[in-house]
Amino acid sequence: MRILLIEDDPALCRSLRLMLEQQGFAVTVSHDGEEGLYYILENAHDLVLLDRMLPGLDGLEVLKRAREAHASVPILLLTALGSLEERVTGLDCGADDYIVKPFAFEELMARIRCIRRRPSKLTASECLACGDITYDIEQNLLHCGGNACTLSKREGDLLALFLQNAEQTLPRGTILLRVWGPDSEIENGNLDNYIHFLRRRLRSVGSRAEIKTVRGVGYRLTGAV
Repeated sequence: MRILLIEDDPALCRSLRLMLEQQGFAVTVSHDGEEGLYYILENAHDLVLLDRMLPGLDGLEVLKRAREAHASVPILLLTALGSLEERVTGLDCGADDYIVKPFAFEELMARIRCIRRRPSKLTASECLACGDITYDIEQNLLHCGGNACTLSKREGDLLALFLQNAEQTLPRGTILLRVWGPDSEIENGNLDNYIHFLRRRLRSVGSRAEIKTVRGVGYRLTGAV
């Protein structure tokens, strides 16, 4: 699971990042609202921990703009403003949950577990279907009509991302973050290789879907809807 932590307190960032990474999460840190909003709109994370009071854009403005841009990633507000009115305002602006500082890490983890149990379009189900394609995540099997082929784990993760965002252009950076993770040292050429492999898989099962290159940006899955 990839977590985006938007918090301007360096000490809190360091401690939260360390504890979250010890729990097996990949953590990206941002210290201001504008940069944090940019990361949210990249659609590269499974959960956002958002401080209420930030330099530049404050947390509520980040939240509003993210929801206006149809970002569906779960967002948990971290704040020292714990009044009933503040909590209601945060939730009404689109937060999925709210935790008041100072908080115990155990409570934060419980809230994260609760959010992870909720259905989300960014959370893979057992099967993904779009157009003439069905991808069985558990079996790593790509189906089209009566044809099927097995994908590698990386090919499957890449296909799942495209199926969840069919007909949308995905920037190279977003693909690398979502499939390889923020700390990966993968080279751009490796992404191109996996795109080539996946195109070959789609052709082998006779799918009408294509992965188009969007020059200077990234890739888009077309013909699957």
